[in-house]
Amino acid sequence: MRIGIRLAISTLVLASILVSVGAVHALWWNTAEANSRELAATINGQIAAAVEKEIAALDSAARSAHSAIRTLFFQNVLDAHEADKREFVFLSQLQAQPAVSWIAFGLPDGTFAAAHKLGDERLEMIEVSQREGALTRRSDRYLVVVGDIEFEQRQFEKTEYKVGDQEWYRSSMTADAPRWFDVSVHPNGVHPAIAYGGPIDVYQQRQGVLAVIIEHTRLSRFLSQLAVGKSGAAFILGSGGDVIAVPDPDADELKMQDLRMQPLLGVAQLAIRQQQQNPGTSPTEARQTREVMSGGSYAVALTPLAFPGWTLATVIPEEEFLGSVHRTTRRLLVGLGMLVIAAGALSAWLARRIIASPLLKVAGELGHVERFELDQVRRHASRLIEIENLSGAIADMAKGLAAFGKYLPIDVVKMLTSEGIEARPGGSIRPVSVLFADIEGFTGLSERLGDRIVPLLGRYFDCMSREIHAKSGTIDKFIGDAVMAFWGAPAANPDHAFDACRAALACQRSVRISGLTDDSGRPLGVRIGINSGDVLVGNIGSEVRLNYTVIGDAVNVASRLEGINKQYGTKVIIGEETRRLAGDRVHVRELDRLSVYGRASGLNIYELLAIAEAGVPPPSWVSLYEAGLAAYRARNFAGAMCFFQMVLVAREDDGPSRVMLERCQKFLEVPPEEHWQATTAMETK
Repeated sequence: MRIGIRLAISTLVLASILVSVGAVHALWWNTAEANSRELAATINGQIAAAVEKEIAALDSAARSAHSAIRTLFFQNVLDAHEADKREFVFLSQLQAQPAVSWIAFGLPDGTFAAAHKLGDERLEMIEVSQREGALTRRSDRYLVVVGDIEFEQRQFEKTEYKVGDQEWYRSSMTADAPRWFDVSVHPNGVHPAIAYGGPIDVYQQRQGVLAVIIEHTRLSRFLSQLAVGKSGAAFILGSGGDVIAVPDPDADELKMQDLRMQPLLGVAQLAIRQQQQNPGTSPTEARQTREVMSGGSYAVALTPLAFPGWTLATVIPEEEFLGSVHRTTRRLLVGLGMLVIAAGALSAWLARRIIASPLLKVAGELGHVERFELDQVRRHASRLIEIENLSGAIADMAKGLAAFGKYLPIDVVKMLTSEGIEARPGGSIRPVSVLFADIEGFTGLSERLGDRIVPLLGRYFDCMSREIHAKSGTIDKFIGDAVMAFWGAPAANPDHAFDACRAALACQRSVRISGLTDDSGRPLGVRIGINSGDVLVGNIGSEVRLNYTVIGDAVNVASRLEGINKQYGTKVIIGEETRRLAGDRVHVRELDRLSVYGRASGLNIYELLAIAEAGVPPPSWVSLYEAGLAAYRARNFAGAMCFFQMVLVAREDDGPSRVMLERCQKFLEVPPEEHWQATTAMETK
């Protein structure tokens, strides 16, 4: 008697366990989510109220300071050109308003005067004016002591700061009333801030513009005082997620807020961007959302603030709310598991008797297939129809895979098997990148070492194979000390050129780190050539023996590029198609244009230097070499020599520069013919 495996598993195991566990888990999870949302909303409401109160207090402080100083101007107690009185009033107001960073005043003649806080312990009085025909900044620094300030030093220095170029000054000079501005440029540098600025009129004559400035770092200090759960944080962000303020207790006018110490900032910015991408969400309405980043889940609340474009984002890890619920759920699941153990024990015993033992035999046959021990695969009878059919299918599969024993190496066979490529001659034209590599001076080395070369080659091939496989490459063959590999087949790879470049640099690094040396103790040198193009890819050979390989002009050029390294003293040379496909993701320098043996057209060749990293430019000597190459092609051989000599100053062992210097010297002695194309002939293959 035979029964189906589906009936056996369904009736004996799943019905008694999965339904109970799934129902309990769903019930507890829904309850936990509801509780977490409610608690997060409560915390956000408290934080939002505190931040709104602080912003209102800042607004009130700025307006009060502006109004008080404006009244002194209006009543002629303070004159715009009385520097001593102005300094006294500005410093007094700055000390009276803890949150204010600057009291600034700009005059129509371009003079700028301001009192500025330097953290909590010092003040600075700044004046920018014309002095000896140049804009000069005078800085008087004061130490804050109990109930007074003490003068410390005065300093003069040139400046390019012009108050007339500032938006808060230009707009206020034509305005009737003060308003808020975003400010970032100050006489002493760039510090993001907000400014409450407006015109000062005395007897209907505009005297200048007065601004009360609050730097964002003051808001950062306030945010650091807020307790957002146990591990949450509150941020003030602008439109598009721009940072206004983050929690930082040390931030002030001298120390910018530290964004590197804000692990939750990225979550807040993600929530802001998703809100802007949702057309159904109003930017003026508070919103709660759940964000997932780096494997963690977070409750995020976005609350618009009074200042235009500002949003308060509070981020709290859900683990704070759901941790205890998870622990409770696990305890319940343990209890339920104990209840179903008794019921499942009998079904488990039957399942093992009927299912597990036959499956173990089938799994053993799969192990033989995995290791390509295809002649050891056997059929196994079973009382279950599905298992007997599975065993038969595995045996049939092993018989089909046996045909692929013609392929070498075995890793290629595995890839061809996964791609479903049949073991018969044939192929197709595909874009690939081909890499050739060999050891410098191998012929002499092998003669000197004899059979001792074998372990050295083994370690060398280990380094090369490991890096090529790690960068998605396929090793075609080993030819003596040479390695041939390609990318883009059998599996298609749109980044085949870039991956080949990465592999080349990784191979160089791996051989260098491995400490491989020749018989004289010198580090083993490896030369690599890479070229890209359309080639014939497929099974090449006979019915008796096949080789999955690549054939074509691009392959021949790659081999020749590897050999050209010796001529130029380089390590890795790539062709122009590889350079084009890799693009800006690699740093290269153009070496020369070659007339390659067997090709009618010239070929630009490049030395591969490194993988490009964000913000890291190529070495400065690269531009010097390429400038020399341009002069060389323009027949300016003397100028080209100057550039190549400059490269040697920066990089004294630069082989290509020495080659080009020698070539330029010869052309200075015997100029090239009139139709010379700056193409170097390569006579050898």
